[in-house]
Amino acid sequence: MSEENKDLGDEIKDTANNVANEAKEAASDFKESWNEATNNQENKKMIAGILAIVIGSLGIHKFYLGYNKEGIIQIVITFVTCGMAGLIGLIEGIIYLTKSDEEFYNTYQVGKKGWF
Repeated sequence: MSEENKDLGDEIKDTANNVANEAKEAASDFKESWNEATNNQENKKMIAGILAIVIGSLGIHKFYLGYNKEGIIQIVITFVTCGMAGLIGLIEGIIYLTKSDEEFYNTYQVGKKGWF
């Protein structure tokens, strides 16, 4: 009887080790993939860049990225300078589109850098 109990105990230990290893692998896969930029961030970069180039003087790209204060400042500066501040939007749009997806995400969505 004790030989059967020993075999059963070894089998339970092996099964527990296998389950633990599978859980560790699953957790490792999750840790590696949670921080990757998704297509949503890529689309935000592209749309923000195009908005900045086309209608950057109105600061729409700022509002799109969640920078409400900066967007309002952009609109005010545009009215004060009679539209000349539209160059800021053009420059920002070019900067947005020339950055890599990861760099854009880290700088403007995670780091919340409001200007240039």
